[in-house]
Amino acid sequence: MVYPIVKYGDPVLEKKAATITQFDEELRKLVDDMFESMYAAHGVGLAAPQIGISKRIAVIDITFKEDPNAKIVLVNPEIVHTEGRQTSAEGCLSIPEFREKVTRPMKVTVRAQDLEGRTIEVTGEELLARALVHETDHLNGKLYISHVSALKRDLIKRKIRKLMKAGEWH
Repeated sequence: MVYPIVKYGDPVLEKKAATITQFDEELRKLVDDMFESMYAAHGVGLAAPQIGISKRIAVIDITFKEDPNAKIVLVNPEIVHTEGRQTSAEGCLSIPEFREKVTRPMKVTVRAQDLEGRTIEVTGEELLARALVHETDHLNGKLYISHVSALKRDLIKRKIRKLMKAGEWH
C-alpha cells in the first residue's frame, strides 16, 4: 500500500518517534509499504513519521531499486560514529521542491535492529551516510532545514506558508 507523504507543517514530523518493541508481521507489512511509498515518491530514504506513523523505523535504498541487496531497514536506529564532513544539496520528500546545501558527516555508523529484533550496524559513506543521518534525524523530530542558516530556514518557512495559504501545500 502506498501511503501519502506527510508534508512540513504536520506535527508528527517534529516530535521524537516511539521506540518499536514488537517485531511481528505488522512491522514487516509496514516496511513493505514504506519501501513502496518511498519508491512511488521517488525517494532514496523514508522514515515512518513521513507517512504519519510516529515509530522509530526507516527504510533506505540509495540505488532506487537497481540493487535489490541495497535495501536497508533500520528499526530504532542510533548514530554511534561519524567522521569527516561533506556538503551537498539535500532535499526531503516532506519538503518537496526545496533543496539546500547541508553539511553532514562523510562516514556514519548506525546501530539499529533488524526486522527480527537483532542488533545490526550499518556503516555508509557519502550518499548513504547522508541518508542514514537524514532518516535518523526524522525519527528524532528533526528536519534537514534545521541544519541550514536561520535566514534560509525562515525563507523556506515563509514560502511554505504562502503555499499553504494558496491551498497548494497539502
